[in-house]
Amino acid sequence: MSLKPSSSRRDFLKKGALAGVAAAFVPGARVVGEAAARAPRKAFAGPIAISSRNGTRAVEKAVEVLRSGADALDAVIAGVNIVEGDPEDVTVGYGGLPNENGVVQLDSAVMHGPTGRAGAVGALEGVKYPSKVARMVLERTDHVLLVGKGAQDFARMHGFPIEDLLTDKAREMWVRWKETLSNRDDYLPPHKPTDRDIGANLEEVERHWGTIHCSAIDLSGNISCVTTTSGLSFKIPGRVGDSPIIGAGLYVDNEVGAAGSTGRGEANLENLCSFLIVERMRMGDSPEQACLYACQRIVDHTRLAYLLDDRGRPKFNVKFYALNKAGEVGGAEIWGGDNTFAVADAAGSRLAPLAYLYKRER
Repeated sequence: MSLKPSSSRRDFLKKGALAGVAAAFVPGARVVGEAAARAPRKAFAGPIAISSRNGTRAVEKAVEVLRSGADALDAVIAGVNIVEGDPEDVTVGYGGLPNENGVVQLDSAVMHGPTGRAGAVGALEGVKYPSKVARMVLERTDHVLLVGKGAQDFARMHGFPIEDLLTDKAREMWVRWKETLSNRDDYLPPHKPTDRDIGANLEEVERHWGTIHCSAIDLSGNISCVTTTSGLSFKIPGRVGDSPIIGAGLYVDNEVGAAGSTGRGEANLENLCSFLIVERMRMGDSPEQACLYACQRIVDHTRLAYLLDDRGRPKFNVKFYALNKAGEVGGAEIWGGDNTFAVADAAGSRLAPLAYLYKRER
């Protein structure tokens, strides 16, 4: 078990010291090594895509599309559409777990590096592929984010079929949760910052935080990304997480790189970590180092007692994935040890290790 980072470690990060050394001082963190951190960055060669671990098929599809000369945005959306349309995946798109009323509400966002434009939908009901609707918001409106009925009306206007997305598998899981609800929902009683046992159960195994993020660089060296999710299972109706929020669930700067997130959306929303990661890469951090920095930012800013374990560490997890303009990739999470993310390039697909701040006890 690693120890909580010291205050000197936090100060060290905040002062933006040498990124390679900074990563080495994170307790339990996987690091690329000082030699790799100091090595000159190679010129990017060939297409590359990264994703959260549930996106192995997504990155393979994305690279296949990229090899045809397609724009990176086409590729990442084609990749995540595989997961959005999979009824066996209970965290994304069709088959995603519903809110507490049994209604599937989906969130998604896309961002296009060459134009700097973004589009997003939140609490969208009845549309199997929310990433496609998010792209339509980017291309056919002067807005960035549409939510709820307005998002559905927009999707219908552009020819998207409105369907019942609640599969039998997801419905049965929702019914089981309702039957054993007890104090495991997201409503909190009046409480003080120091109160611990107030009903929220962040480690409940029946709750799911799953999301898929995918970033890619095309043959022209342009970068785009997408994040899509059914959100926190059994959430309060209307809850929107970090996935469709630009700067939180994803962010791209075409001259720097891209980043995205999965995990506890509320923590990411309060820290806008995808934007932070891209800015850290602009300052010289590798993708992995920038992701570790974002994890540490969440740890430093999590102060409510009910969110912390008995050693003052967050009970929840957040994961980040990033790539830079040179095609270097990396990821990190708060709690880890054996978790991975998906990468595909001209050499094929693989799972790469996520760095971490704390190792989960077995």
